[in-house]
Amino acid sequence: MRAAQRRYFSHSRRQLSGAAGAQPPGELDLLAKASRFLALFYAENPEAGSLSERTRQVRREIAREGIYRHTAAELTFAARVAWRNSSRCIGRLYWRSLRVRDRRQVSSAAGVAAECFEHLRAATNGGRVRPLITVFSPDQPGRPGPRILSPQLVGYAGYSDGGQRVIGDPTSVEITRLALELGWRGGQPRGGFDLLPLIVQAAGAPPRWHEVPADAVLEVPLLHPELDWFASLGLRWYAVPVISNMQLEAGGICYPAAPFNGWYMCTEIGSRDLGDVARYNQLPEIASRMGLNITDDRTLWKDKAVTELNLAVLHSFSTAGVTITDHHTESVRFLKHLELEERHGRACPADWTWIVPPTASSSTPVFHRYYADFDQSPRFGRSGSSP
Repeated sequence: MRAAQRRYFSHSRRQLSGAAGAQPPGELDLLAKASRFLALFYAENPEAGSLSERTRQVRREIAREGIYRHTAAELTFAARVAWRNSSRCIGRLYWRSLRVRDRRQVSSAAGVAAECFEHLRAATNGGRVRPLITVFSPDQPGRPGPRILSPQLVGYAGYSDGGQRVIGDPTSVEITRLALELGWRGGQPRGGFDLLPLIVQAAGAPPRWHEVPADAVLEVPLLHPELDWFASLGLRWYAVPVISNMQLEAGGICYPAAPFNGWYMCTEIGSRDLGDVARYNQLPEIASRMGLNITDDRTLWKDKAVTELNLAVLHSFSTAGVTITDHHTESVRFLKHLELEERHGRACPADWTWIVPPTASSSTPVFHRYYADFDQSPRFGRSGSSP
């Protein structure tokens, strides 16, 4: 930690805890977390004003309400630093570019859903994808915030027959089952790429499903630049990955609904979503159409097929004018991010198993080093139980 941060931390901790008096343990814990957050915020934003005055405001709010409210600047900082601290994300070089939509006044299921659809439209941006987060009402004493039960704002259904067979995305079986139980009819007939509804739960209410408007979702049909038959596979994917079942935590305040997105790296779609055996498992079909021998792994048919699948993803998104990146480019950019963080005296958490791409791993520079993985706040974490 840099000297300036240490000074701010020590000062704010004295300001908060020195006058804490006989607060309940919960308030004392919140005071301590607020102290650490304010120390970080003012250390990195010295032009923001007086740490001492802000500290007194926070202390009074907590004593009066049992909670405090982040300023707009603090909320933006919290969201961006949470991305900076995301140890599983390779694309953190652009953490400062994250745009924040402050929707803390919204807590109803219908209101959350409507704003999520606006988020999709704004993030898609006609194909020029913008990193974006929408922050909804936080958890408060006796009044939890809303939850988004859908893992992403956009997803494809997975219909299970109760056995081994799944139509669509196998990872969506549980959320699809919940949607059907809530009254969603599903595709008629059921297909492999049926868009799921968005499921939102407001405090004290059962979950509700909301049909995602067609104009809020951009999908990209997958084509190959050389293999003409590839289009007949009928593959496609949505343009923007908006994670929606993780909470934003900063300074002791939890925002359980805070959907956020960057843009896709090709291997997320090609190697994992469409290529994994436990997902759409397209490699055997692609390899067979390429004329490869899929009965012997020593022919490296999987390696050849996944390369062509990733090439098709990159080609299709680029042809459609949709932002996408590749694993080689992002690996170089991630090391640049590490360099910049070190230059600023900050430790950068990273999970090797997520940072290293699933395809051509050892040919990327991120493969050939170790990383320290640790939690630090502000952060994104898995959402807790239903409100």
